[in-house]
Amino acid sequence: MSLIAQNKDTLTLHDLIPGGKTYNRFVPRNLEQLQWCGDMYIYAKGDSLLGTVPGNTEKVVLTREQLNNALVAAGLQTTGNLPVLSLPYAGEPVVSFESKGHRICYNFKENKIVADYRLPKDGANYDFCPANGYLAFTEGNNLRILSPDNEVSVVTRETQDGVVCGKSVHQNEFGIVKGTFWSPKGSALAFYRMDESMVTDYPFVNIDARCAVAEPHKYPMAGMKSHEVTVGVYNLSTGNTVWLKTGLPKEKYLTNIAWSPDEKSIYIAELNRDQNDMQLVRYSALTGEKEAELFTEKDERYVDPLHPVLFLPNDPDKFIWQSERDGYNHLYLYDTTGKQLKQLTSGEWVVLDILGFDQKGENIFISATAPHPLSSFSYGTPMEVYAWKVNLKNSKRTCLNIKKGVHNVSVSLSGLYAIDRNSSPSVPRDIDVIRTKDGQSVKTLLSAKNPYEGYTMPEIETGIIKADDGITDLNYRLVKPLGLDGTKKYPTIIYVYGGPRTQLVKGEWMNGVRGWDIYMAQRGYVVFTLDSRGSANRGHAFESVIHRNLGVNEMADQMKGVDFLKSLSYVDSDRIGVHGWSYGGFMTTNLILTYPDVFKVAVAGGPVIDWSNYEIMYGERYMDRPQDNPEGYKNANLKLKAGNLKGHLLLIHGDIDPVVVWQHSLGFLKACVDADTYPDYFVYPRHVHNVTGKDRPHLYEKITRYFDDYLKK
Repeated sequence: MSLIAQNKDTLTLHDLIPGGKTYNRFVPRNLEQLQWCGDMYIYAKGDSLLGTVPGNTEKVVLTREQLNNALVAAGLQTTGNLPVLSLPYAGEPVVSFESKGHRICYNFKENKIVADYRLPKDGANYDFCPANGYLAFTEGNNLRILSPDNEVSVVTRETQDGVVCGKSVHQNEFGIVKGTFWSPKGSALAFYRMDESMVTDYPFVNIDARCAVAEPHKYPMAGMKSHEVTVGVYNLSTGNTVWLKTGLPKEKYLTNIAWSPDEKSIYIAELNRDQNDMQLVRYSALTGEKEAELFTEKDERYVDPLHPVLFLPNDPDKFIWQSERDGYNHLYLYDTTGKQLKQLTSGEWVVLDILGFDQKGENIFISATAPHPLSSFSYGTPMEVYAWKVNLKNSKRTCLNIKKGVHNVSVSLSGLYAIDRNSSPSVPRDIDVIRTKDGQSVKTLLSAKNPYEGYTMPEIETGIIKADDGITDLNYRLVKPLGLDGTKKYPTIIYVYGGPRTQLVKGEWMNGVRGWDIYMAQRGYVVFTLDSRGSANRGHAFESVIHRNLGVNEMADQMKGVDFLKSLSYVDSDRIGVHGWSYGGFMTTNLILTYPDVFKVAVAGGPVIDWSNYEIMYGERYMDRPQDNPEGYKNANLKLKAGNLKGHLLLIHGDIDPVVVWQHSLGFLKACVDADTYPDYFVYPRHVHNVTGKDRPHLYEKITRYFDDYLKK
C-alpha cells in the first residue's frame, strides 16, 4: 500500500508536505496579500480587496468585477481571478499586477487603468522605478528600459558570450538579489556588468529533447578563476553610461550598492576575494571617480556585508550601517565623511531586519532577538523575535509587541501603526494591527485555528544541551512518537542542517516542526533536531566557528545530541539514523562515515561531498581557497571517507542542481566503487537544488520507505 494513501485517523504526506494535494488544508489560515497602502491596510478576500485606516470600519476597496470593467474600458483582457497585487507608489491608491503579457497599474479610488506596460516576450528581471514610472528589464544578457509610453531604450549592447548586464552577480551571495538599482529621483540607473567569460562552463544536460541537449552553466569553483564585475550608471536624459572606476584587483566583490539621496554618489561595500577585508567606498555617479574610502572592516575569519547603507529620511548627511564588528549584527550611525557618530544598538543579540522609520525620522523600527520584558528568556535568543522602536538620538529601545513568541512586523508609511503577525509553539497565527507608540492592538484581523484539530498529534519538546565546548547552549527540538510507551525502544532520526544562514529550531508554531517530522512520529519514530554551532542568528563567533574546518565542530555538537538521545529510555541506540539536505546532506554523509557504528541509516539530499567542487563565494568564505587550506579541504572531502561506510546510505540529487552540482554525488559513488562500499542512489531528473512542487511528496515517500526498510525493522 502507498505510504501516502489516505487514512482517516492519520495525516498523510499529501497533508503534510508542500506540493501535496491536500497540504493547504493543514496550513494555519492567513490573510492573502495583506500589506500597507500608506496608513491603510488592505488584504484580499475572495474576489475583493478589503481595507481601511486603523480605527475605521473595513470596506471593499476594489472588486475583480470593477477591475475587469476598467480593463475592458482600456481595451485590455479581463482576469479570471483577483491577481497578485503590489503597491508601486508609497501611500497612493494604485495597485500593480501582471496579466497576459502586460504590467498594469490601476487606481482603485478613481477606478481606472493609469498605466499599461507591454512586456517584451523575452523580458526578465523587471525593476520598476516609482519616481519616473520607468521599468528596467533584461533581454538575453543585455539591459533595457521601458517607458510609460512603451518606448524601449537600449542600455547595453553586449555581444560577447559570457558578458551579462543587469542581472544578479556573485552567486546571489552578500545579500545580492538583483542587478539594477534606480536612483532616488529616477534620473539614472546603476547596474551590474558581469564578465564570466573566463569562468569554466559546467555541463548541465536537458533530457527533455529526444536527443539530450547540453546547457552549459557558469560555475566558478573554489580556488579557480572568478568572474569580474563592474558597475555602470546609465543617465536617462543623455543616454550615456558612466563606469565606476573600481580598479584592481578585478577579482573582488562589489556588494550592497546604494545611492545617495542627492543622486550624486553611489556607495559600495567592496570585499576582497579572501573576504576578510571590506571597505565602504563612495563613487561619483557623474564621473565614476572614487570619492572616498569611508571605513574598513576586517576579521580574521570573514566579513559578511549583507545590507547597503541606509540614509536617514530627514537627514541626507547621515546613514545607518549594519555590522557584526562587535560580535553581533547591530546598527551604527555614520555621517557621509565616514565618521562613526554612535552605535545605535548593542548587546548579545542580533538585529535581523530594519522595518522602517517613523514620519519625523526620529525613530527606526527593527526586528531582533533581544529579550522581551515578558519573555521566557533573560538573554537574546533566536527562539523569540520581537519588533522594536529605537530612538536615533538616545538609542532608547521600546518593544512593540505584547505577546510572547515570534513576530513578523510591517510598519505603515507614517510609522504610527504596524501589522503584527505573531506565532508561538501553541499559537498558529495571530494578526493584529497595533499602535507603535505602545504596542496596543487597534484591531485583531485574524486568530487562526489549529489546522490539526481533531487529529492526535505527537508531543514536541524543546530544550537546551551543551555544545562540545562544554560552554555554549544549543537549542534542540524533539518530536516524540505518537502514543509514546516509555517501556519501548523507538528508532530515532536526527534531522540536521548545521551550517550558516539557517536556523531549524524556532519559537514559532509547533517550534518550526516540519510536516515530515510529524509524519514519522505517527509511524513510530523519534525525530530530533539540534541547531549546532555554525547555524544562524547567534552571532559571529557562534556561526564562524566552522571556518576552515567545515563539519568538525558541527559534528562534535551533533554527537552531544546523540549522547542526549541515548540518555532517553525510549530511544533505541542501535537504531539511529540521520537525514539532511544541502549543507545538511554534507553533514548527514559525514556523520555516517565518521561514526559508522553510531548511525545505521542515512539519507543525504543534494550533499556537498568535496568543497573544492563548490562555488567560490560561499565556499571560500568558510574554507578559504583549497591551495591556502589543503588540510581543511582534505578533512572535509567525503570521498576520502567512502571506505568507512557500514550502514545504509541513500544519496538523492537533482540532475540540474546549480548550487551543489551533480558532480558531488557522482564523485562519491565512484569513490565508493573504488572502496568496495555500497551506497544507494536516486536522481530527480530536471530538478534543481531541492525537489519542489508536485514531486515533493514523492521525495518524502522515497525517504520514508528507506528508513522503514532499514531503520524501523
